[in-house]
Order: sequence, then C-alpha cells, then structure tokens
Amino acid sequence: MDKILPGRAPVYEMLEQYRVKGNISYHVPGHKNGEAYRGSDTAGFLNEVMRYDVTEITGTDDLHHPEGVIREAQELAADCFGAEESFFLVGGSTAGNLALILTVCPEPGMTLILQRNVHKSVIHGLMLAGVRAVFIEPQIDPLSGLAVAPAAEAVQAALAAYSEAAAVLVTMPNYYGMGSDLAPLARACHTSGVPLLVDEAHGAHYGQHPALPAGALMCGADGVVQSTHKMLPALTMGAMLHVQGPWLDRTLLRQRLAMVQSSSPSYPVMASLDLARRLVHSQGAGAFTAGLAAVDVLRRGLATLPRYGLLQPAAPLQGACGGAGAAAAASTPPQGMAAYSTQDPFKAVIYDAAGVLGGFELQRRLEEKGIVPEMSDDRHVVLAFSLGSKAEDTQRLLAALREIAGETGTAKQGASTKCLHNEPAEVHVQASAKYSTWNNFTNDLISTPVLFSMKPVNPVETERVPLEYSAGRTAAEMVIPYPPGIPLLYPGEWISEDICNRLISLRQGGAKFQACADPALQHIQVYNNKKGGDA
Repeated sequence: MDKILPGRAPVYEMLEQYRVKGNISYHVPGHKNGEAYRGSDTAGFLNEVMRYDVTEITGTDDLHHPEGVIREAQELAADCFGAEESFFLVGGSTAGNLALILTVCPEPGMTLILQRNVHKSVIHGLMLAGVRAVFIEPQIDPLSGLAVAPAAEAVQAALAAYSEAAAVLVTMPNYYGMGSDLAPLARACHTSGVPLLVDEAHGAHYGQHPALPAGALMCGADGVVQSTHKMLPALTMGAMLHVQGPWLDRTLLRQRLAMVQSSSPSYPVMASLDLARRLVHSQGAGAFTAGLAAVDVLRRGLATLPRYGLLQPAAPLQGACGGAGAAAAASTPPQGMAAYSTQDPFKAVIYDAAGVLGGFELQRRLEEKGIVPEMSDDRHVVLAFSLGSKAEDTQRLLAALREIAGETGTAKQGASTKCLHNEPAEVHVQASAKYSTWNNFTNDLISTPVLFSMKPVNPVETERVPLEYSAGRTAAEMVIPYPPGIPLLYPGEWISEDICNRLISLRQGGAKFQACADPALQHIQVYNNKKGGDA
C-alpha cells in the first residue's frame, strides 16, 4: 500500500459494494444472501447480516493469501497498532496463541518458558505442540493478593537454567487490568536470543490514549495477540496478531495460522475488525473520551460510597515502557512484591470493603438490578468499561451499588472452605484474595520442565473422588473456572491443599467450571494411587 489512509475500511467497504451490486449467487454460502429465508420471519435480524456474509470469490480477497482488500486492511491495522505486520484472527485470541506456540515450538519436546496462570488456549497450545513447559512464578501484588507478571530476574534465571528455551510467553494485562513494564522482560529475552510473546487479549486499546498503559509492542514484545472484540468494538471472535522484529519465522507463522483458522473465515467478523481499527485510527485519543468520562463518573461516585473499594496501584504509572512514567517498574521489585504499576482504567475492579459480600454474591445482586459485570471471584467484581460506555449508564450502576449497600447487613457471610483431612497450606497472599480465579501459582520460582502431549487420559488409570478429599492426588482432568478461563488444574498436575481449598471456595461461591466431567465440581477425576500420566 503506497499511502496510509486511516479513514479507509477496505473489507467493510467491499461488503457494502457487494450488497449494492446485487449479483446473483451461484456460490456458497447456501443461504444465498439471505434469500433462503426471504418471505418469512424465521431469520429475524440475521436476514440482514446474511446479505454481507460472503466467501472467497472474485473481489473479496482471501484471508490466507491476501492480495487485495484484506491485505490493505491488515496493513492499516499494523500502522494503527504499531506493528511491522498484523494478521486478522476470526477465531479470537485463541487462534493467535495457538499459532504463536506452534511457530516457536515447531517440533515436539521443545522448551517454552511461561507463567503458570495462562489462558486455557495457551495450555491447549502446549498440548498441540508437545511442549516441555517451564513455569515461572508471577509476582504478587501484596495488597490485593493477585498475580501480575513474572519478574525480569525470574525470566533471566529461567533462560539461564534452560538455555534451549525457544521463547518466553507472558500475559499482560491480567483479567483485572493489572500490569507492569514489559520492557525489562523483552530485554532479557533478546539478550538470550529468544522472542517475547505476549497474550495481550485484554489490551487491544493500550497505547491509544495518554490515560492508557503502553502496549506490549511499544515495550519490545515480538509477537502480540489482542482480542479486538474485548476492549475495542469488533464483533465477538474478532482478534489480531501483531509481530515485529527478526525473532519470529513469519512464513511458518502464516502456515500455522492457516492450520488453526477456518478456511472459510467470517467476512462480517473481518469487517468489524476493519471498522474497529478505523474508529481508533481516524479518531485517535478522542475515541476514548466518552468511555473515560464514564469511568470518571464511577470513581467520583465510589468516593461517596465508602462501602466499596476500587483496585488500583499504590502509585499509578501509565507512562511509556522503560520511560519516565515507568521508572519505578524498571527496577523490578523482589519476588513476592508485585510489579503492579499500571491499571487499565476501563477495568474497574470493585469489592465490598466491609467484607460483607463476596465477589460472587455482589455480582449476583448487581445482575438482579440489570447490571451485568464481566466476572467475579471470591472477593472482587470486574466491571469492563470501553469506548462505548456512557456516563448515564454509570449512574445506574452507582444507584444499584447504593441500593445493595442499603439492603445488606453488617455481619460477614462465610462458610467452611477447607479440605477435610488437612489444614490448608500456608500461602503468602492476603487471605481475602487467595481464591481468585486468576491466581494459580506454587512456591517454586522456576518449575522443572513439564511435558505436555495430546495423549488422552486412560480411564482405567483414574477414579472419581469427592473434591474435598482430592488434595495430595494427581489430577486426571482439566478444571477451568470460566471466566476467566485460567486452568487451575491440568491432567498430570498434583493437587495441592491450596488448590483444593480454592476450588471448594469457588464452587461454594457459584463459579462455573469447564472441561471437568462434573461441572458442579462435587467430584473430580484423579489418577488412582498406583498409576499416573504425563500432562
């Protein structure tokens, strides 16, 4: 593309032209521009969507070999988000995480260094690639007890211990919008000659406004996955993968993307990526003015409601990576003291400062009043704002919080969350936050390599036991609280007292679980005492 035109939306504009032309379809999809439902009301609003739902024909380009409008749209995205090359993803950040792992670990048995509390798509990528995973401890914010990212020293130590490692992968920001400066991690990786991969699913908007933290690319990351549908206005499943620098084999990456994405990608989803990029690209920081104003209404309202606390760093630092605004983070705190220096203002994380309502109960009460949060854990409720949020909606939220404060008493609620046969393990986090669905860590700074594979669990080697009696056993299934989708257990992982207690607490709080045979988590599949398997 000779000239960057931020106001263009090539894929979206092509679809509009397609609809106006009214050509007769003798190609898939079978709904024939919605004509299959014409004359009936059975398709509803989808009838209009189908008029834009095309496939790879003359003029629509091909996601897996872009030469026309998709190529132009991806080049515009690269310019907008500061990448050398950008790829549209129609399977969410999941597709990007899988493709990156399969690229840096092209052969089974290769080593990847990463934090343990990663999204399930990363664990699935480890399985598909047959990776030897070396887990490093994330740093913990001492006030909230929530995990952020590994310290640069931990990354350096892991790279020194496992010089054969192919890459380092971290998640930034976490589900709560918490983050730290990635520049020291990028420097550590590049000094060792490996790329830094970042699951930035919740940070697609980063770097687009002075009030927002710097993005991973600005901090020197080499491969960055962003869910454009999460914090920017694309359709669900719309995401992007951004790359820069010499550390990734881009030819192999394209081949891996073709493997994990549909050969018939959704054009409405790609058009929504195009529109989301155009909105930010053409309006710049101004695109976020209304959304940030809505957040400010919440902050000012909470100041008059001492019943509720708002999660934020002790000293907010939203500056550029490695620059003056991140000076405090450039000197990484000791392990155990979290490098929590940035907070996404659009992720408002509230909690009952009186300790009366847990996070799950507070979410339930908000939903009863028509307010639907993003997620909750045992203590916190995550409210996801965006550039589409409105100040008047925030007033409704504040009204609901005031009503809830008036409806609830002052006595703490609580129930036993202990494993039945042992005292809970000592953990070095604030007791009120140790049951977060995001946290998953051990007391080991660097783990021994864990071999993942696609080998299925042999049912003969497993048994079903009550969750309360599972501590000390080896998990034979994956257990994933969702959201946020961070596996607390994978097959072959030892079940600690802390994990057992955490799962009991999540179950009692009403958390939803994926991947396990008993979604109510009354029981859990474990390897029987005489047998066990690899992850």
